[in-house]
Amino acid sequence: MESQRKSSGEEDSSGERGSLHTWKGYSYSVTPERVLLSRPVLQAALGTRHGVLLVEGGQVYSFGEFPWKQSQVSVVGPLKPVLESALSGQRVVAVAAGSFHSGAVTEDGGVHMWGENSFGQCGLSSLTVVPNPTPVAVLDPDTSPPHTIRVLELACGEQHSLALSAQHEVWAWGSGCQLGLVTTIFPVWKPQKVEHLAGRHVLQVACGAFHSLALVRCLPPQEARRPLPDKCGQCNQLLYTMTDKEDHVIISDSHYCPLGVELLADGEAKLGPGRSPPLRLQSSPSEPLSSHTSASAPGPHPSITEHTDYERGRTVAQNGEVLTTTDSDISAAGTDSDRTVGGVGGAGSRNSPYPDQAVKEYLKKLSDTSLAEETVKMTIAGASFQPPADSLDLLTSDLIPGVMPVTTSSALNSLVSSCASAVVGRVVSTCEALSLKKRINYYYPGVGGVAGVPGGVPGGPAEERVRLEESMQGKKSCSTGDIREEEAEGLSRRLSLPGLLSQGRYAVRLLSSTSAHRLLSSLSSSYTLMLSPRLLRRASRPRVRAVPLTPVGGLPEAGELLPSLQTEVWSWGRGEEGQLGHGDNLPRLQPLCIKCLSSKEVVLVAAGAHHSLALTAQSQVFSWGSNSSGQLGHMDCPTTIPRLAKLSEGIRVWDVGAGVQHTLLLADGDCYQPILYYSGQQVIEGAQDAPQDQTEGYSYTQQPVLLPFCMNLGYVSAVFAGGQSCVALADRNVMGFSASLHELATAERKFYCKLSSVKNHILRPLLDLGENYCCRYSSTGQRPWVRESLSTALGPASTVMLQSLARCYSRLCHLTGQHSASLTANLRRRREVKSLVMLEHASIFLDTYNEYCCSVGNFLVMGGFQALAKPSLDFFGKCPELLQRLAESSEENIPLSDLLVTLFYLPMRHLHEYGRLLLKLGTCFEVSSVDYQKLQDGCSKFEALALHLKRRRKEAEYTYHFWKSFPGKMTVSGLDSLRKPHRRLICESSNKALTLQNSGRFSVNWFILFNDALVHAQGVVPYKSLFSTHHVFPLATLWVEPIPEENTGLYGLKLISPEETFTLLACSSMEKAKWLRSINQAVDQAMSGAGQRAEPPISRTASYTFYKDSRLKEATYEGRWLAGKPNGRGMVKWLDGRIYTGTFKNGLEDGFGDYVIPSKTLNLNDHYQGHWKEGKMHGIGTYKYATGELYEGSFQDNMRHGHGMLRSGTLNSSSPSVFIGQWVHDKKTGYGVFDDITRGEKYMGMWQDDQRQGTGVIVTQFGLYYEGAFNNNKMQGTGVLLSEDNTTYEGEFSEDWTLNGKGVLTMANGDYFEGSFTGEWGSGLKVTGSFFKPNLYDSDGDKGRAVKLGRLAVRPEEKWRAVFEECWMRLGCEAPGQGENQRAWENIAVALTTSRRRHRDGSEMNLSRTHNRTLGSLEFIPQQHVGPVTMEKYDRIRHSLIKACDMPLHPLGMLMETLVAVYRMTYVGVGANRRLLLQAVNEIMSYLARIFQLVRFLFPDLPEEGGAIPEPSSDPQDKKDSNCADTQLESPKPGRVVSSSALLLPVLLPRLYPPLFTLYALEKEREDDVYWECVLRLNKQPDMALLAFLGVQHKFWPVSVPVLGEKTEVVSSTKDACFASATETLQQIRQFVFSTTFTPSDKLQVIQLTFEEITKEVMSSLEDNFLWSMDDLFPVFLYVVLRARIRNLGSEVSLIEDLMDPCVQHGEHGIMFTTLKACYYQIQHEKTT
Repeated sequence: MESQRKSSGEEDSSGERGSLHTWKGYSYSVTPERVLLSRPVLQAALGTRHGVLLVEGGQVYSFGEFPWKQSQVSVVGPLKPVLESALSGQRVVAVAAGSFHSGAVTEDGGVHMWGENSFGQCGLSSLTVVPNPTPVAVLDPDTSPPHTIRVLELACGEQHSLALSAQHEVWAWGSGCQLGLVTTIFPVWKPQKVEHLAGRHVLQVACGAFHSLALVRCLPPQEARRPLPDKCGQCNQLLYTMTDKEDHVIISDSHYCPLGVELLADGEAKLGPGRSPPLRLQSSPSEPLSSHTSASAPGPHPSITEHTDYERGRTVAQNGEVLTTTDSDISAAGTDSDRTVGGVGGAGSRNSPYPDQAVKEYLKKLSDTSLAEETVKMTIAGASFQPPADSLDLLTSDLIPGVMPVTTSSALNSLVSSCASAVVGRVVSTCEALSLKKRINYYYPGVGGVAGVPGGVPGGPAEERVRLEESMQGKKSCSTGDIREEEAEGLSRRLSLPGLLSQGRYAVRLLSSTSAHRLLSSLSSSYTLMLSPRLLRRASRPRVRAVPLTPVGGLPEAGELLPSLQTEVWSWGRGEEGQLGHGDNLPRLQPLCIKCLSSKEVVLVAAGAHHSLALTAQSQVFSWGSNSSGQLGHMDCPTTIPRLAKLSEGIRVWDVGAGVQHTLLLADGDCYQPILYYSGQQVIEGAQDAPQDQTEGYSYTQQPVLLPFCMNLGYVSAVFAGGQSCVALADRNVMGFSASLHELATAERKFYCKLSSVKNHILRPLLDLGENYCCRYSSTGQRPWVRESLSTALGPASTVMLQSLARCYSRLCHLTGQHSASLTANLRRRREVKSLVMLEHASIFLDTYNEYCCSVGNFLVMGGFQALAKPSLDFFGKCPELLQRLAESSEENIPLSDLLVTLFYLPMRHLHEYGRLLLKLGTCFEVSSVDYQKLQDGCSKFEALALHLKRRRKEAEYTYHFWKSFPGKMTVSGLDSLRKPHRRLICESSNKALTLQNSGRFSVNWFILFNDALVHAQGVVPYKSLFSTHHVFPLATLWVEPIPEENTGLYGLKLISPEETFTLLACSSMEKAKWLRSINQAVDQAMSGAGQRAEPPISRTASYTFYKDSRLKEATYEGRWLAGKPNGRGMVKWLDGRIYTGTFKNGLEDGFGDYVIPSKTLNLNDHYQGHWKEGKMHGIGTYKYATGELYEGSFQDNMRHGHGMLRSGTLNSSSPSVFIGQWVHDKKTGYGVFDDITRGEKYMGMWQDDQRQGTGVIVTQFGLYYEGAFNNNKMQGTGVLLSEDNTTYEGEFSEDWTLNGKGVLTMANGDYFEGSFTGEWGSGLKVTGSFFKPNLYDSDGDKGRAVKLGRLAVRPEEKWRAVFEECWMRLGCEAPGQGENQRAWENIAVALTTSRRRHRDGSEMNLSRTHNRTLGSLEFIPQQHVGPVTMEKYDRIRHSLIKACDMPLHPLGMLMETLVAVYRMTYVGVGANRRLLLQAVNEIMSYLARIFQLVRFLFPDLPEEGGAIPEPSSDPQDKKDSNCADTQLESPKPGRVVSSSALLLPVLLPRLYPPLFTLYALEKEREDDVYWECVLRLNKQPDMALLAFLGVQHKFWPVSVPVLGEKTEVVSSTKDACFASATETLQQIRQFVFSTTFTPSDKLQVIQLTFEEITKEVMSSLEDNFLWSMDDLFPVFLYVVLRARIRNLGSEVSLIEDLMDPCVQHGEHGIMFTTLKACYYQIQHEKTT
């Protein structure tokens, strides 16, 4: 840090920091002694007579008396500390000191202890003293093996030690009940977890001599809201009871569990029979403990029975000193009535921890002074003071005779049933007779005297005051927060309810609360009728929801960055001196929450020997416990409850230390240098060695006193106390760095206290007006009038905004408190710039201030402060000195509303303070350092925000004044509709600086520019209300363009909105520039929130509701805009439920979009997803009808047009069907396939206007086949009909399956009829003609009468024309082959890029990773198609085609997917008819030809079908000659022949193979059955017998064959061993049936490899020059075919023959294929004996 600071101009050249000063006492003659060490001190800890120091670098020093050191030096003066060498090599991060032992925590979380160990406080067994630091293992026994617990900090007492783990749990060891452990065996040598705090987030621990403290973070709201049980978990008795008195009801939670823990005489804890102490997490700090344990400790212990009754006998939550006005005077807690329910003393017995004489003296003192003083204060303040709610209960109960809520334990449960019958009546009488009157007397004492005192006599009778003070003292610590605030925070913490129901709001709240509702609902209806109507009306009146003034759970975005302010203080151990803070002197065996501190934002706790301290974020110190030497900082009694230390106003304490009988306070003074206060025993010089418990003759302080030498120490950063000693750590002000850090922390603490004062004295009382109905007597003193509530005065909208303002103020206040605590912690330890949260996480502060300023501005704009002035005037009086003091306003006669505005805008000034202090810190560093840059950046952010918020305040004030003068210019309805909280005025044209072009003669136009809209108000001159109509133009959808002045000479502005375009004329060029700049900045700010650009973007995102457009009227569009038109991605919602989501162009749907149309009749939606053009469905899309139909295909002008598929119904519906084919203007027209699933028929043919028209084919599931003419959706004309048994009719048809006219009917055996036929097929035919029976040997006649199928079907090239036409259109061609090649490639690139963007945006299904890579390579336009095609270019073309066809977004890939879909739709299912084989093959060949035409269009230099590509020359000389200009070109060498099948079949056939091969199998079924039967029969023979049978020459017989790598001789029994490799190779022809890369050329390659394997095996035993002859080869190959056992070989042979490339039919492959075909036929006709 110092290395970066400037080296010149230092105030202190030594540059010291962490210097240690020590002293004793507080007299003026005391001079602190400085301890000289080589390194700065980071932390100190003091015991009774020794101390421990932690220095930079992690070393530990000790000083004082060390009796445990044995032979070592046992006494060391404080000025010469000795190094603890046993810790060498360890980096210590924290130290602690008990009375006579010490501890240290290392960087890795390890614990080292040394010193006195008689009570196990060092955690090392079998040792009474530990001379040197020794490791102590903190192990978790619940894990196996036990793992080491990492410790953060230690605290040490006299006989015990506590450790805080990294999991924020507490571990304890040593002796005494101060351990908080469930054990009776002491000492506890091994650290054990304090189970009662398990599950809670402990922030800090502190140890007194015999008590312990823990600072705990409050439970999150979801844990605190758990419902509380109604019955005890052990004895199953009610936890809550009711006591009926004469005029009130007491609800008590004083349940005593007889099965609880009792303490025996010997101090051992005993449980009930068979019970173990349950360990559970309390749901709230006030929840009664279900078990208690005790530890043996010196001195007598009261019984646990008494303690339990005393703890659970609470009925009322009270504040201690009632009549108070300031936070510093308010006592932190009250106490319950000192009584024991069912205790030893019997009913009504007293259990006060104080002597009666002390009580009487204290009460007399209070009655003589405090009460009179506070009465005068309240009389002056009038209604400005609102006492705590619980004090009302106490005062009112004191005024009612007979109110002593004392019952016995045995009577409580029995009274529950009896008092229920009288509860309702008592509530009625209590509320109606006493509530309003008592509250009037309390709030307005001027009417009848002292508040709460009957008769209006000042002071009242002495006995009444004594009883009042007595009840105040006797109360024990309970929850003292305002019940309304707790309720608003939403925490279901169990509160002690008020003892009386006589207060109005509590009576109403009881009726509306859940528990009371459950109680009343259990009563009979007759009791309910006893309630008065007025009380019921008040109970049912809707209440303004209370606003939490403490953010529940803190600020979420702050997280763990800032300290928590929602904390609780838990205490346990001995309580003889009241050091536990629970209002008694009883011990606590387990941790118990001090509930009165739960809402005090405690950030630090400290424990002296017998007293305790708690430091709050508001720089207040609460103290309790022993006050024998004035160490509590006050002389108030009782000292068993936390009370505020008495400090002068403006003194803010931020660090505390506690010794045996003194307290040390570090505070902010008038300047930024800290000051020290001392409270407690004075140490007399020369008598410092006197016993510390001997106080006789010693002087002590009545309240904290200022130590005069503190200004000489420098900038003190931390204080410590212990024994009689005091220690302060101070820094010298190196280049002002320390002073700047202290100034920053001091300013933040001061600011937080200011915010808290405003919250407590201004904001909270104002919010309370929203719930309460306050009354005041009229001037006559007779009839009271009821003042209207705050919500009535403000109105619903302003009330909600006030609550929002309160929430934002609370967040800002809470953040400031957390930040002040963070800065204070930074001062104590780190003192580094990098630890400043406001620099590293400035956004938290900026966002909070922005949110708060916005809420204040909104409230101001809506006139909230003006409306709030009247209720505030009634509450604060006509002389609001408190408001003026808090608002720091010195003006006189300032309006109350302006005072409120100034007050709530006060936090904005602090932003300048942030910037100033950060800039001041930056001057302490070199300009090039990182810290300097951080500070400069932080300063710039806060200064920029301060200026921005200042502008926003001016805008809000300007807007508010505009609305004040607005109503006279427009109707009230217009005012209400335009005035909105967030709306700010920018400028307006009331001075006629702006007019509308072409407006009427008598029309008046007024333009008002807000931050979110431009308002155009119109009116007519003669009318009183000038502006009767107005229109609002949202700025987000407003475009402004300046009109050139050269053309028109006018200063015009053209304004464009989505539905209107108009021109405004300015009076001058300056006015025109002003409005142009204002509109542009307002538009930019409305869009981005910045408003820094000169012109907003012409393309933007906004929302707009149309009001004129006929097509979009009342529809809302949200999305991208361009110059007033929807352009880009967006969404439109119509009022009738229609929704479009997709892209727009020039205001119309264009591109890909999603459209939902609700169907009112079916209560379902039509859903279209696809492409649009100019506002209509155009392109590929999917339409799901509400009826269940689904159309997938092309659209044009909102109609089905082009290729598409329509699915109607489902398999379970009445008429399921599927049509795929061509559509024209929403009707089936052209070629298509219709699958009627119900009838089991499939039609493949031509359509016209949704009817079958032209030629077509029908196949049925029963095997019928028809091809011929159709007319008007019927079989009409010439056709051919075949049945499954080959019966054939060829002739005329008139209806479906109805013969009518001439024809020929041929039987399966060849007989035929020729003549006229009538009748339906399958139902009987009427024949007029001749019957012919051909001669058995007349083969020529058979050939002449054979029917040739396919003549009357649709030609292959006519099928699916629409599919190919759409592909051509995607390439930019109007007709096939007509277009530009370059444009086609550009269209492909655009289509791929658009599709890729659409998939990335998620509007379509996601692509696979492989498809994404392929898509990226296809987006670029290839260049290889330029110039003549070589083999290299041909291979590139082939690979690019494979990629394109595999990519569904590519036009070729889309075409391929569509062709596969239509092919499978045609030939799968009913279409799997063997009669369709020829058409299926021809259709594939047609595909190849038409796709090849597309490929040649994209690659024009590709040769035509059958053209050759020359092989590249391998001779270098040829290449050299080819480069010569005068060399004549030689004829190309033979190369590859280009064919559509060779180029495209590898891509197309694998997708079509399954349906195609099925047709081949059906066609060749009979032949394949014969073939397979012969194969099975012949394969039963061994190899040698089969070779002999087939006629294979012996020289080709293998002699030996390899088996498992070894040669084995072939014998007569050998089977399946000869030519095994050739057999396996041939089997591959069938293994790849379902492969994606197997084509006829690949099958031919397999045949060739089979021949090569045969040759290789034969050549091993013959000469090398052997050549095959067909006579020798055929038998051997026939053997291999038989052994290969290829199923459906006939189908394979036919498929290869039909689809084989013509260029290989006459080559080597053709001969080999012919051999295989001959083997197939040979096997079919093979005869065996």
